[in-house]
Amino acid sequence: MKTEVGYPEERAASGWRLECQVHFARVGNGRKRLKVGGDLRPAVPGAVPRVARLLALAHRFEGLLRSGEIRDHADLASLAGVSRSRVTQIMNLLHLAPEIQESILGLPPTTKGRTPISERDLRPLAATPEWAKQQRMWARLCGRRGLDGVCGGNDRPR
Repeated sequence: MKTEVGYPEERAASGWRLECQVHFARVGNGRKRLKVGGDLRPAVPGAVPRVARLLALAHRFEGLLRSGEIRDHADLASLAGVSRSRVTQIMNLLHLAPEIQESILGLPPTTKGRTPISERDLRPLAATPEWAKQQRMWARLCGRRGLDGVCGGNDRPR
């Protein structure tokens, strides 16, 4: 379906015209979803795992602190609308080994139910200062959650 945007008198006066393809599709509960453009293929199903979003948020918070845009955790908490302790919990994800962070950011989309790994599951890992020990703990966690092939190649127990 093609549609024109703009008021008729504006089009007549200025001579401009905008055309685009629009697709309406019914989704759950009878709602309609509007897709603009020619690519009507469905997006990758599922949502980015919550723990991956929190890790990305921790990196964003760190950038704001380093740049001086935000003064401290209290300002972050106020900005994000959460408690200072929650900001600390999120920021502690930055204490994870880089390989573990990479694996978390690469977790597959969640298609139904909860993500198999939560931020709470990662707190003991983040509290461990040795990266080698973190990686052993990560491998055990992934094994318990059935994510052996998903959690990255550097997570084998040593």
